[in-house]
Amino acid sequence: MTRLDTLVRAPVDLTGYRLGAPQRAGALTMVPIHGPERPGIVPPRSGLKLNRVAGYGSVELHNGAPAGVAIVPLHIGYIQDSAQNHALCSAALLGAGETRMFTDACCVQAAQGGYLEGRDQWFFMLPVELRPRALALTGQVGYSKLWPEIAALNRRYQLPARGHLEQLLTRKRAVLTQFRSRLELLPGQLGALFFVGERFAGLEIAPDTRYFAEMWMPLVCFAYGVAAWHAEPERAEAEPFAAGDLAGLRAELERDRAEQAEQVLSWMSAPTEVRMVEQERYLDLRLHTVTGDGITGQLVGEHDRVVYASLFAAN
Repeated sequence: MTRLDTLVRAPVDLTGYRLGAPQRAGALTMVPIHGPERPGIVPPRSGLKLNRVAGYGSVELHNGAPAGVAIVPLHIGYIQDSAQNHALCSAALLGAGETRMFTDACCVQAAQGGYLEGRDQWFFMLPVELRPRALALTGQVGYSKLWPEIAALNRRYQLPARGHLEQLLTRKRAVLTQFRSRLELLPGQLGALFFVGERFAGLEIAPDTRYFAEMWMPLVCFAYGVAAWHAEPERAEAEPFAAGDLAGLRAELERDRAEQAEQVLSWMSAPTEVRMVEQERYLDLRLHTVTGDGITGQLVGEHDRVVYASLFAAN
């Protein structure tokens, strides 16, 4: 396996993280990441709870676990029945039993009547096209602050130019959820590199496999699936292998996989400069915002080791 630290320049130690064989689903390529786990972090779906939405732009979260720190994922969005839905601008650290009100959340519906359907979907992630702007809006109060970008994204995808994110997440959900079935979450996987076409889209690392498993559908279908759906290539007829026996076929498959892996890794170019600003801390955990040449996002480190990372293309 290829070492992640040979491809990604990060302000934390990535030693021990390894890349698996790339998987492709249309325009979306996912490279699984395996590595050291950091136990004791509360996962986002089974441990972190949405208490309430207290009016537009204010979302209250609660870490209901009896022990352990909850890392609120960057750009998580919550489904709220009979109320408009919101997404957070920043990640956060919540101690066991802690409740916090986030007053700088983004409303993702420009008017009443466009609720996201919450029957079988607990939370979503903002599409990568919206993530750089959402991160830049951290700390800025104003529930409608992301509506212009949502409207522009809808217009780009030939949908009504309104600040309604559900036009993508709900109406296109049947298409987007195909990425979950076409890409395989592997045993022991706790992260992934994502590419749309031949361009780097994002790097996601979770504290452990359970945390990443709970993030899998929102990341694949929503955070990166929207851009991949829009960039879906025309289907081409696959060239048949020339092998005449089973051993030859296996050899050709191995060569094809090696060539694909080499091609995918060539798409990853490390930024020339990476800057990191601390946002908050809890015990030895530090939440930082990261910016670089064409990349931005946030990560959580502990004693210079990465615990959580969500970095994505800045343009």
